[in-house]
Amino acid sequence: MGCYVQTEENVSLFVEDIGQGQPIVFLHGWPLCHNMFEYQMNELPKKGFRCIGIDFRGYGQSDKPFEGYDYDTMADDVKAVIYTLELKAAVLAGFSMGGAIAVRYMTRHGGADIKKLILMSAAAPAFTKRPDYPYGFRKKDVDDLIAGFQKDRPKALADFSRIFFAKSKTPEFKQWFQNLGLSASSYGTLHSAAALRDEDLRKELKDIKVPTLIMHGVKDKVCSVHFAKELKRRIPSASFIPFEESGHGIFYEEKDRLNEEITRFAKE
Repeated sequence: MGCYVQTEENVSLFVEDIGQGQPIVFLHGWPLCHNMFEYQMNELPKKGFRCIGIDFRGYGQSDKPFEGYDYDTMADDVKAVIYTLELKAAVLAGFSMGGAIAVRYMTRHGGADIKKLILMSAAAPAFTKRPDYPYGFRKKDVDDLIAGFQKDRPKALADFSRIFFAKSKTPEFKQWFQNLGLSASSYGTLHSAAALRDEDLRKELKDIKVPTLIMHGVKDKVCSVHFAKELKRRIPSASFIPFEESGHGIFYEEKDRLNEEITRFAKE
């Protein structure tokens, strides 16, 4: 069932809410939408879960304002959904950029109504290199990515998809993936990329108090597996499961295993 949730700024967020039982809130990656989780949302309701997929502002079927793509604002949007749906003791599951925003939700809002956190291929603690953080892209690399999206967004998206997965995918899958990215607003895509470039979550990770499961592809070329190791080191009560056969797209490349690990962790 689809519905819309209004934020305090009167931005309408599209939410898919299916199944019954333990709620799991899914936060998608850049520059996709909640439909990237169809391989989870097809299966997890069968196992007693209520799956809630949010389209961030600027993405999918949500409103597409020109501004508001910093982590604080997007975490506030997540809060609006959790509050409006009256969720309690939910599992928050973020992928890539969604993982970073999940972290910011946990620290900015004190983990309100969340009992467990799942970080999948998370773009955290920082997406770009710092003097004391040798992982990720250079800031110039992200600037070049942004320039490519400004020049020819469909081509830039297709180029980005080539490093997203560890193995080549069918033409039909590539078209599906392309369609997900093109459903986003151009400016939301650009502004979110700037947030990925600039935000740094390292100092706040110690404030996450709930059990946290980190899952990450060993062959990830978008978010280095070193991100996951840093998260494991910095988050109390965190566990890390490497996905040996996956690149960035663990939601598809090892979807059965991912679903099994989500199920196990959420039911513990």
